[in-house]
Parts: sequence; structure tokens; C-alpha cells
Amino acid sequence: MNCVRTALLVSVAALAAGCAVGPRYHRPAAPTNAGYAPTPLPETSASAPVHGGEAQRLVSGRDIPFEWWELFKSPALNALVERAFRANPTITAAQAALVHAQELVYAQQGYFFPTVAANYNFQRTKIAGNFTVDDSPGTQGNGDNLNPPLLDLKHSPHTAPLYYDYHTAQLTVGFVPDVFGANYRQVETLAAQTDAQRFALEATYITLASNVVAAAIQEASVRAQIEATRQIIAADEKSLAVLRDQFRLGFAMRIDVAAQEAALAQAETLLPPLQTQLEQTRDLIRALVSNLPNQEASQTFEFDALQLPPELPLSLPAKIIEQRPDVRAAEAQLHAANAQVGVAVAAMLPQFSITGTLGGAADQIPWLFRGGGPFWTITGGVSQPLFEGGTLLHTKRAADAALKQAATQYQSTVIAAYQNVADTLHASLSDADALAGAVEAENASKVTYDLTRLQMQAGYVNSLALLSAETAYNQALLTRIQAQATRYGDSIALFQALGGGWWNRKELAAR
Repeated sequence: MNCVRTALLVSVAALAAGCAVGPRYHRPAAPTNAGYAPTPLPETSASAPVHGGEAQRLVSGRDIPFEWWELFKSPALNALVERAFRANPTITAAQAALVHAQELVYAQQGYFFPTVAANYNFQRTKIAGNFTVDDSPGTQGNGDNLNPPLLDLKHSPHTAPLYYDYHTAQLTVGFVPDVFGANYRQVETLAAQTDAQRFALEATYITLASNVVAAAIQEASVRAQIEATRQIIAADEKSLAVLRDQFRLGFAMRIDVAAQEAALAQAETLLPPLQTQLEQTRDLIRALVSNLPNQEASQTFEFDALQLPPELPLSLPAKIIEQRPDVRAAEAQLHAANAQVGVAVAAMLPQFSITGTLGGAADQIPWLFRGGGPFWTITGGVSQPLFEGGTLLHTKRAADAALKQAATQYQSTVIAAYQNVADTLHASLSDADALAGAVEAENASKVTYDLTRLQMQAGYVNSLALLSAETAYNQALLTRIQAQATRYGDSIALFQALGGGWWNRKELAAR
């Protein structure tokens, strides 16, 4: 039965498509001569002698795996992303929205077929005995009369009251031929909106994975900053102990001790905000896997357990409009708006209908379709709107304007997509240079700080020089850690900007 329905649907849709009014949809072409920069970008980024500072090579034309987060070589990260996919409600909501959109398509496709309805009515009636016997409803199609016999005319010239049942059964078939393709265009609209919802689902997967990986990197960064801050506090405590010893021996002034005490207190104030940030990041990770704040996620993250991908795929510019879910969703909305113009045009044209009934009526069920019981009707109709107060005209104009709006929104989405990729590439290259510079600055400031501390202990410099060197080193250390996190974040952003490899998702590849 399903095969027959599908065949009929395809045949009817093909016929309707041949005469469907309104503009035919054509997919927008990819931008010609598209690129990511006016001049060629370097294929390899700068390196730095620190974990996460490895050089990355851009491989033009390489496909993007859907499980791109596995390139960070962290089993804990892989497990967290998979858990988020299973538990996060945004995935379930997007899947339900896709099913909802698809079912609307199926529902609209039903209008290509005739409607068939069966109806049965039962009536029991008492008729007064004053009615003429010859016209009594008790007379059947076979000539039998169900009226009771006449009474004694001397005492009563009337018949007895008549009780009888009356059955009516009929089958009604109605069909509205899609002569000008109004229903075809409406199905086309809903199918396009289903496509948009499908790409919204893919974007949900990509966004969720990116958020999980970004949260893991954020946790690693904050943990590294906390450890660095504790090292700074420990170094300040050692310097303060030296100054206090020198103060007791008369080699340092009280103001020097006070300055070092202030430096230690200032370093200690850096720790609570970082600890708060760590807890908030853990709260985010718990929420991404649908845990409550009191339900811990077992995975924790540090930079040493995360490898920076040595090679990054770089899609060809012409592929961007195929790979970006937001561009594909905007294209689907453009398709839907195009079809709605056809719906508006068809509403201004004649509407045809055909209705037929087949049934029977009798006071006994066996006689419904025997003798004089059967009946049938067939009705054809056509309706042409003549005046509706300008509603149809303005609806058509509104559809034209919506199509123009969708076209410009698609164009804006395409431009923004290329801009996003270009921004990410530029950031990835410049942030690699920034990390290399941050490592050099940290190393230089560490040497300066260590030498200045030794000189102060030997009495060659005062505490102010040590405080200056210490402050420079502390800032350089934290800057380097943040630059490390930025490099990891750039890789996430590039995978997301290039489309996230949704076309390689297992569920899609299996179809």
C-alpha cells in the first residue's frame, strides 16, 4: 500500500510541477573567485618552545572529520563530547523540531490525494396514523408495505401509528485537482523549511561540540593560571622572608618590607577570582552534559593532556557555501520564500473541485443497496476569485518582498561566512606569533627576575628593583598562559567556521 501511495504521490507531484505557477527555484551559484585574503596566506604558523606552541600547517582542500575534536588527542575530551551529544537537551529539541517539520510535509502531501469518508446515520421515527396509507414510508422498494393493518373503519377510520427505522449509508469521495500547483508549491515550501531545520540540527551538533571543547580548554587555562599564581605567591613569600631577615640585620628599611608585603597581598588577591572562574567553568561543563551543579563530571583538563593539532584542514573557498550550516539554512529559507510566491499566484487563479457520493437508504439494512435503496451523486465545481478587497494582490506583493528579503539575507550570510573563515585564519596565524613573543617575553622576564633577586640578596639592588622585575615576570607568565589557550581556541574556531564536518556525521553517512 505504501508503494502504491508513493507512486501515486510521485506521479501527481510530477504533473503538478509541470504546471505549477510562480518562479522556478534555482540554487544560487558559489561566488566567483572567492578567497580568504587579498594575498596568499602562509601555510604554516609560527612555533614556540612551549606545550601548545607547535607550528600548525594548513592543508588546502582536505576534508573535515565530524569528530574533529579527536585531533586534540584527549580521551577525556572525546568522552565528554560524546556524553554531551547523548544527554544535552538542545540536541533532542532540534531533532524533535526536524521531525515536526517533516511531518508537516507529509501532512501537506496528503492533499494530492482524494479524500474518502464513510458516513452512516440511523433514525427511528414514529409517524401518526392519520397519514395516507399509500404514501406511507413503510412501503419498500420491493413493494412490501410495513404499515400495520387498518382498524375497524366503523369505530376508527384511521390506521395505527407507524414505528420504523431508517438507515442511510454513504461513501463520499472529494478531490481538488492541483491544476496550478498551489499544493505543490506549499509542499515545496514546507520541504524547504524542513531542510532549514535539518541544517539547524547540524549547527546544534557543531555548536555543542565547540562549546564543550572550548570549556575544556578554558578549564585547562584557568588551572594553569592558578598554578602560576601560586608559584608567584610562593616566590613573593620567599622574597618577603629575605627582606625581613635583612631588616632585622639592618640591611633593609621598613619601607622595603612594607612594599614586599603589599606585593604579596596583591598576588594573593589574584587567586580567588581564578578559583571562582574555575568553578564556574566546571559548572558550565556539568550543564553541557546535562548534569546539575552537584553532579560532578569525572573529566578534568590541563594543557599537558591536550595536543594542538599539527595539521588543520582548509576547505576550498567554493566549498564554503556547501559546508556551512547557516548558509545552507539561509538557502533553504530562500527556497521556501520562492515557493510562497507560487502559492500566492495560484490563489488568484480558478480553483477546481470534484465530489462524488455513493450510498443507500432504507428502513432495513439488507435493503440499503437493493431495489430502490442505492443512490449516487457526482458534482464538479470551479471557483474564480473576483473581488477580495485587494487581499490576494497584496499577499502576492508581500510574497515578492519576502523573496527579495530572503535573497539579501542569503547574500549577507554568505559574506559573513567567508568573513568568519578569514577572521579565524588571520587570528590563528597572528596568535601563533603572539604566543612565540609571549614565550620570549616570559623567558626574558624570568631571567631578569631571578638575577635581580640574587642581586638584592647580595645587596646590590634595592627592593624596588626586585618588585619591578617581579611584576614584569608575573604579567608575562599569565600572558603566556592566556596565549596558549587562545591558540587552542583558534583551532576550535577554524573547525567551526569551515562547517564542522557535519556531512561526515555517522548518521548521515549511513543513509
